Amino acid sequence: MKPLFTLALSLAVVGSAFGGTLKINGSTTVNLPVAEAAEILRAEQKMDIQVDTQGGSSGGISMLGDGQVQVGMISKRLSDDDRKKYPQVAFKETHIGEDAVALIVSKDVWDNGVHTLTKVQAKDIYEGKVTNWKELGGAKSQRIAFFNKEPGRGTWEVFVHWLYGSPKAAPQVSFPEVGGNEETRNKVASTRGALSQLSSSWADGKRVFALALVGNDGKPVEPTEANIATHQYPMSRPLFVLTNGEPAGEAKTLVEFLLGERGQELVKKHGYLPLKALKQ
Repeated sequence: MKPLFTLALSLAVVGSAFGGTLKINGSTTVNLPVAEAAEILRAEQKMDIQVDTQGGSSGGISMLGDGQVQVGMISKRLSDDDRKKYPQVAFKETHIGEDAVALIVSKDVWDNGVHTLTKVQAKDIYEGKVTNWKELGGAKSQRIAFFNKEPGRGTWEVFVHWLYGSPKAAPQVSFPEVGGNEETRNKVASTRGALSQLSSSWADGKRVFALALVGNDGKPVEPTEANIATHQYPMSRPLFVLTNGEPAGEAKTLVEFLLGERGQELVKKHGYLPLKALKQ
């Protein structure tokens, strides 16, 4: 057992490392409700909070693991490899809501008649075996402009886990890459023949459209709230805030707010499913 003065000194060093600021980093998907919760806590409790999305989910994990932030935001499940990389960190995932990864296309692709994809078709696109929408049911010939999410992003990991069973099994590809949700949506919306992976809540049905995924039974499944809640949609995913051990201090205040009624309303406001909507 540590002497009390040593423990106090350790806590003082940890506290001084953050300068009294609650630092948060990670997923652009989880950022939406967390950033708004931070605004409320700044106003109501005078908390000093800094929220960033550098590196997406992988950035949230690595910065928490390296002690640069107190809270990470991730839009995927923490992997065994994530835990092994930081054996000194007692990662604690707090589930705040549910989302889904959609395969989104530009309006011209949707208008060309492509509304669904099978897993085999998605894999063929990813591996460069199919390069034209006409091969996938499009009414006319049109080049596929695929934008791949940056590896390490939660959205990318959910996608390749669906295709290959594990991110490790995904082949190396050389498509143009996109980062956060807003960048992805804007790139797809402004590019003819475009396709990418994106949080389903960002598919507005005006500029970008979410494709239904065809299951083994041949039936298309759309990323609707009902299908996400029951996990019928194959790329449903949990949204987490991540801490080193049980949340404490201002991190605990943030987590408790997100799990409370007002925080869960923010989760719902930004297009995600609050915990009470999930079907166990």
